[in-house]
Amino acid sequence: MAIWKKPVDLEALNEANRNTLMDVLGIRITAVEDDALYGTLPVDERTRQPFGFLHGGASVALAETLGSIAANLASEPGFVSMGLEISANHVKAVRAGLITGCARSVSIGRTIQVWDVNIVTEQRELVCASRLTVLVRETR
Repeated sequence: MAIWKKPVDLEALNEANRNTLMDVLGIRITAVEDDALYGTLPVDERTRQPFGFLHGGASVALAETLGSIAANLASEPGFVSMGLEISANHVKAVRAGLITGCARSVSIGRTIQVWDVNIVTEQRELVCASRLTVLVRETR
């Protein structure tokens, strides 16, 4: 059974990210399952640090994007989620390619949600393990 409480439309999600950090970095929402949200980030000149490796901040941007979008979709209509804390363990250096993140809920509460976001290479090697805590608030 799906955890989503709002309609899921990949085209609309990606369109909403136009002219934002996600657009600049090339983050795309690629798939949604009943309990998971997936997205990609290219490892290129926009997302590498000066030594030629994927910048840790780019991994965190992907993780927070996926977790936040998932949290918003898992919140009741009329509610919005905002990040409170994110942690990330960077476990593999990447120089090029496309990395994929998967956000899965740890806890979906009325006011707090916790999401795990694992990011992998095209060969399915773990790049970053992240955890995002979000606050859920009523929109006004």
